[in-house]
Amino acid sequence: MNFNNKKIISIKEDASFRKFYRKKIKKKSSIIVYAQKEKIKNLLNYDSINKLLLKKKISAPKLLSANFDKNYIEIEDLGTKTLFDILKKKGANKFKIYKKILIILIKLQNIKVKKIKNFKKKFYKIPDYSKKLIFYEANLFLEWYLPHALNKKKRCKIKNELKKIISSLIKKIQLPNNTFVHRDFHVSNLMFKNNKISVIDSQDAVYGNIAYDLASLIDDVRLKTSNNIKELIYQNYLYLNKKKINEKKFQNDFEILSVLRNLKVIGIFTRLADRDRKKRYLKLIPYAWKLIEHRINNNDVFKDLRKKLEDYFPKKIRIKR
Repeated sequence: MNFNNKKIISIKEDASFRKFYRKKIKKKSSIIVYAQKEKIKNLLNYDSINKLLLKKKISAPKLLSANFDKNYIEIEDLGTKTLFDILKKKGANKFKIYKKILIILIKLQNIKVKKIKNFKKKFYKIPDYSKKLIFYEANLFLEWYLPHALNKKKRCKIKNELKKIISSLIKKIQLPNNTFVHRDFHVSNLMFKNNKISVIDSQDAVYGNIAYDLASLIDDVRLKTSNNIKELIYQNYLYLNKKKINEKKFQNDFEILSVLRNLKVIGIFTRLADRDRKKRYLKLIPYAWKLIEHRINNNDVFKDLRKKLEDYFPKKIRIKR
């Protein structure tokens, strides 16, 4: 693939190691996904999950061609408009749009297939979202954000204290890992074209907790929504979902996973700035803190975490990066 070809235009990168190009020939266009690093995940696994979604009547990018040896796949172009673009507009009927998103989320959660054949004719098994992996992700906050917030002398003691609290919270998650989880289910990963919503960026899908993707959608760091809208979406999900859900356990897990996810997000955004020189994500960190505050302030399960965060990360630190 000649990336200097005038018919192939570089488009905005995301938070991954991938590069994206739009290929235009006459009126037809497609997207080239190029990945030298983590190419099994970003090319093979990505297409495998897309195939599964399409099979289950969920719109996702179709594979047009693949050249794994040269580090790229060519997929369907689902346009340039995301649901984030639509929702951020003044006057957007947010709740109406979120109701449509919830229908897609429930379709995703009804997927039961765990093995899919990839374009190299080998089977890819969707992994489980282990508690070890949840801990690793939340620990990104301690590895990357902590050095910016605290001096070296305090850091080791505080890191150990917070590790214990995070482990304790993970042990309090009650529902099983038996649900298909997109793992990055938010409005920037939902495309809108020809009056249809399509799901992208699904290469990290796992089998995990039923509350995870809802937490990712409602407590999305990229799009500010009122607490009232958040609660309406949450209640509408419970109404639409026909599975028998223990609402008390579900709420417990939803809040714990939301907080752990946003600690992870703060860690990832700091890493993107420090390691990858992608500094544009730093401006989202103060809102990630707001989302954490919203969940921990009125729930005793977060009593220890709340105390430590108040002691070591006062407001002036939270708005700094």
